[in-house]
Amino acid sequence: MDNFANLIDGFGHVLTPMNLLFALIGVTIGTAVGVLPGIGPAMTVALLLPVTYGLEPTQALIMFAGIFYGGMYGGSTTSILLNTPGESSSVVTAIEGNKMAKAGRAAQALATAAIGSFVAGTIGTLLLALVMPQVVKFAVSLGAPEYFAIMLLAFAGASAVLGSSRIRGFAALLIGLAIGLIGIDKVTGQQRMTFGTAQLADGIDVVVVAVGIFAVGEALWVAAHLRRKAAGVIPVGRPWMGRDDWGRSWKPWLRGTALGFPFGALPAGGAEIPTFLSYMTERKLSKKPEEFGKGAIEGVAGPEAANNASAAGTLVPMLALGLPTNATAAIMLAALQGWGLEPGPLLMEKQPVLVWTLIASLFVGNTMLLLLNLPLAPAWAKLLQIPRPYLYAGILFFASMGAYAVNAQPFDLLLLLALGMVGFALRRFGLPVLPLIIGVILGPLAELQGRRSLQLSGGDLSGLVGGPVAWVCYAIIALVLLWPLVGKLTGRGRGHGHDGDGGPGSSTPATKEVMA
Repeated sequence: MDNFANLIDGFGHVLTPMNLLFALIGVTIGTAVGVLPGIGPAMTVALLLPVTYGLEPTQALIMFAGIFYGGMYGGSTTSILLNTPGESSSVVTAIEGNKMAKAGRAAQALATAAIGSFVAGTIGTLLLALVMPQVVKFAVSLGAPEYFAIMLLAFAGASAVLGSSRIRGFAALLIGLAIGLIGIDKVTGQQRMTFGTAQLADGIDVVVVAVGIFAVGEALWVAAHLRRKAAGVIPVGRPWMGRDDWGRSWKPWLRGTALGFPFGALPAGGAEIPTFLSYMTERKLSKKPEEFGKGAIEGVAGPEAANNASAAGTLVPMLALGLPTNATAAIMLAALQGWGLEPGPLLMEKQPVLVWTLIASLFVGNTMLLLLNLPLAPAWAKLLQIPRPYLYAGILFFASMGAYAVNAQPFDLLLLLALGMVGFALRRFGLPVLPLIIGVILGPLAELQGRRSLQLSGGDLSGLVGGPVAWVCYAIIALVLLWPLVGKLTGRGRGHGHDGDGGPGSSTPATKEVMA
């Protein structure tokens, strides 16, 4: 009951004209920077940090939280319309969302993303207020072996579930892992796969990879087929979600929330893993699995809910432990220290008004974002009426601008072109895109946690086993990998070619699935 009382007190402080104005400014800026590839909420908060030192800490944090949530909303817009993820957490949304847009259902995809984000953000913020101590206690109890097992589960699940061939899925994953290895080894300090190029020492930013594989690869693919197929325009379709869309979306919203919040609260969590897991879950549970790869609304609703729920979960360790789990949370903690405040448990004891006003502002900002984004869905969808040559020229412009904005290095533009050619090759040879992105994002993290586990055990492989969470993950991995064999042995196989080695009979559906 104390938490409810504190939350009501927080609403009393946030519902003032100035605080509401800062919340509106934050969500508007956040939506804008989420739409632009490469210019994420972390960079925006960092740029605004010097300006906010003259503000009250509460007002500045309200604006930062609005930027954080708004970036999650905005990132889905370009993922759906232009197949250009504004954030790494919006990569999964592009898979089904862009297919929906090409089928004339862009408004429905944008609407389910906005409503799902609102539902997940509201539930996640409520959980933040209610179960913060318990979630933090569980998150702290997990060690390196558990994190390593969770990431292996993401690898196995994505490679085995996505695509028409498991070999194709694992091949795409290995390409992603190879890209993720580029840079300096964090343990030994040796350079790996940099070819003597100083710009590759820090590795390739995941935003550059995602924009190159998705946006530039898509533009090259469309350009290669313009002579075979008239350019034309993409239909907009009906402006709002129908009854069937609502019926197919509400369960993925709830499941995505249940996956996103715990992972956001994990010190090595983030939004990438739960969005991947949400997509795979919806693909397995869907009553219309044949629509996946062609524009299934569940593939947008679930990952977007997981995305925003993880954003709420991220604030749990930040406020309760002073432990940032992503770049935006780290910059917000730096801002607290700049104001002379001590992050962690003492912050909640010494500054309860600030903490609970911030939590209450998340409810307000989430509502503002829904009111701001939902009416704009049909207007955003009309962007697709631009003829494709002009549309993809604009995509290449914004993709180049976003990639350059990451590090302000012209070398990143060369990387963008090279990765775009990789994306084109993936589409040409029927390799799924998502396992590659998973390998790039989670590969370095899995390596770090695996090596840390082995260091703690003195090199003994038993150090990778860990506790019950790791055992459960390994059991699921074994089930996923061995399930086709079990099905064949029990006479319940699904026929030839589906999980095979990607022969000629499976190249056409795979190519269709990964186009765009």
